[in-house]
Amino acid sequence: MTPVMRWVLTLLVLALGLAMADRYGSVQAATAPVVVQRIDGAIGPATAELVEHGLRDAKERGAALLVLAIDTPGGLDTSMRSIIKGILASPVPVACYVSPSGARAASAGTYILYACHVAAMAPATTLGSATPIAIGGSPSPAGAASGAASQASGDPMEAKRIGDAVAYIRGLAQLRERNAAWAERAVREAVSLPAGEALKAHVVDAVASDLPSLLQQIDGRVVSVQDKPMKLAVARAPVVELEVGWRSGLLALISSPDIALALMALGFYGLLFEMASPGAVLPGVMGGLALLVGLFGLQMLPISGAGLALVLLGFAFLGAEVFVPSHGALGVGGTLALGLGLVMLIDRDVAGFGIPPWLIATVLSVSVLFVALVATMSMRARRRPVVSGDPAMIDAAGEVLEADGSDGWAAIGGERWRIHATGRLVPGERVRVTGKNGLTLEVTRLSRSP
Repeated sequence: MTPVMRWVLTLLVLALGLAMADRYGSVQAATAPVVVQRIDGAIGPATAELVEHGLRDAKERGAALLVLAIDTPGGLDTSMRSIIKGILASPVPVACYVSPSGARAASAGTYILYACHVAAMAPATTLGSATPIAIGGSPSPAGAASGAASQASGDPMEAKRIGDAVAYIRGLAQLRERNAAWAERAVREAVSLPAGEALKAHVVDAVASDLPSLLQQIDGRVVSVQDKPMKLAVARAPVVELEVGWRSGLLALISSPDIALALMALGFYGLLFEMASPGAVLPGVMGGLALLVGLFGLQMLPISGAGLALVLLGFAFLGAEVFVPSHGALGVGGTLALGLGLVMLIDRDVAGFGIPPWLIATVLSVSVLFVALVATMSMRARRRPVVSGDPAMIDAAGEVLEADGSDGWAAIGGERWRIHATGRLVPGERVRVTGKNGLTLEVTRLSRSP
């Protein structure tokens, strides 16, 4: 073999080795998957648990990236902060992707987007309107208040809420090197941005029509994960989409205010039916379960203590109406207490967590019909003649069976009774009851039998 051929063969072997090494390295890098967790609807306790499971799953899989595909109108501050804490502590980089087109990341969703290592939006999506709302408090004019307006109105609590929210989102913006000035405006002025403008304003890192396009755009980007630089290798990574587990789905369902309230109402009326008609069993069992599940759902929400007390008081008054002859007073009081409690129970300005007006109207309508039904049945019962007991014996007629002077025995109401009259009794004559003395009936003579 000539020296030239030897050099050519050596170069070919080296080239083949490099190609195989590159291929092997690419395959190895691609084994780390991209995990996708979908978040739809209001941010609440169930959402926080869902994201926690997603972060844990991504860590256990050794994922290269966790993508939170988000579409939310906002939600609860406590749940939002719980999610952000999990993202900041995650050893796996997290990308927030507002999708699909037409979705939004409003209010709490904006904070979550700012906390993620990568922020992206699909075309025709929006984010912003991050002004905090106080649970149980009165909202500011037009649903949002600027810091200047809060100070001008002399509301120190509103100013504190705004100041805390501004400091929080500015801290997240500085951590991820994003537009802190716009983040502050989103809190103070409740402004929003579409995807294209958000990219120009350096609020998000990418605008992508779908997930593969997003992964291509951010591939090779260096992000800081737990204060350490990490290069994303996600362009060829397999995508694993997590399904919502049955427990998370159940928690999301029962922690919805309308479902929790409906369960409480069904539970109350089920128990009331069981108490009014003992022995039915099924209404009592189902009512107890529904009431407990409804209360569990409510305790996951930021409810007003006074509102809950009024709701329980209203149900108690409605239940007492069945057993106490109040001529409808307890029922009316219970309906009023229930209505006030439902209005006060949860602030409707918190996105996705207000009690719908139609549900309040439905519960109150059912309560009014219930009171009317109980009152009508009560009046009918009072007008009905007495058919048993001592009062039912007065004026009852009977026939003398045996007589011994003014005393004797008579058949009255299908029973044999000892009787006493003012005059002499004769067997076979008709008598009428005028009173009762112990076990002896006082009678008066009506006529003699022929």
